[in-house]
Amino acid sequence: MKIKNAKFIISSPNLKLCPELNLPEFALLGRSNVGKSTFINTLTNQSKLAKTSNTPGKTRLINLFEITTDKKPFVLADLPGYGYAKVSKKEQDSWQKNLEQYLLKRPLISTIQFIDARHDIQKNDILMQEWLKFNKIPCFNILTKCDYVSKNDVTKKIAQIKKEFGNDALTFSSKNKIYVDGVLAYISNLI
Repeated sequence: MKIKNAKFIISSPNLKLCPELNLPEFALLGRSNVGKSTFINTLTNQSKLAKTSNTPGKTRLINLFEITTDKKPFVLADLPGYGYAKVSKKEQDSWQKNLEQYLLKRPLISTIQFIDARHDIQKNDILMQEWLKFNKIPCFNILTKCDYVSKNDVTKKIAQIKKEFGNDALTFSSKNKIYVDGVLAYISNLI
């Protein structure tokens, strides 16, 4: 599968304001600053399609992107990150409520949970996985920032994800585009 075009659709504070798109949709989940927006930019080969920042917690809305391919179009939903962000407890609680509502009520093909290859799997990653499994929401994992660690460490982290979560795990790096084809092939098989 090859991407022909990608466009930003909308930023929405909640599910109610998200348009019905009638396309296969994938929700991107992960800790703040794990690389979800960079993933979108790398996948689509557009450096400024999704806003990126070095400051955790910059994604505060549900951001929808339509991806047109040579096979079938699909939607990526970049959701606010969980975990550390310099925002109030009230705002974090609001994000949590909107995130849960979106995941429970939106007709998703799958969620994609991002894990940073440089760090151990965090407690909030495990809690998110437990919540997804409890609610029977499909998920696969993408291990980001793989160019910062050895191939041996990446292999160990993938094995750990498969063992702990029971999910497929794909590798990804914004610096090395070889991973893009593998991710697109996986998504293509799901849609």
